[in-house]
Amino acid sequence: MVVRIRLSRFGCKNKPFYRVMAANSRSPRDGKHLEVLGYYNPLPGQDGGKRMGLNFERVKYWLSVGAQPSEPVQRILFRAGVLPPPPMVAMGRKGGPRDMRPVDPMTGRVLNEEKPVAGNQEKSGNDEAVDESNSA
Repeated sequence: MVVRIRLSRFGCKNKPFYRVMAANSRSPRDGKHLEVLGYYNPLPGQDGGKRMGLNFERVKYWLSVGAQPSEPVQRILFRAGVLPPPPMVAMGRKGGPRDMRPVDPMTGRVLNEEKPVAGNQEKSGNDEAVDESNSA
């Protein structure tokens, strides 16, 4: 029996609310579960932040016995500081070669991107034209 830590949806239409559950991987999303580990509310509250509550001891226990978190739960656990960041690479275009620059997992933006300064650049196109005329 493979145990997954995943979200189970509650709430009304257009107002989702999720419970973080440890469940058998074959059971349906909102079906039978083994244990409720916390909650996650993706809608911003009055302070503008998303709300979540987790029982960290039980989450660490389920991870230690081999439970596999789903991708949304993995992101939630990373933001809570329980898991290391998932490996991410920026993709240049669909089907194309991958860009191997590191990506910030919180924002999805490329890290250490250096922008050239306009004052340091010289017009190399004009220099080449002058060199060609001198050599001819």
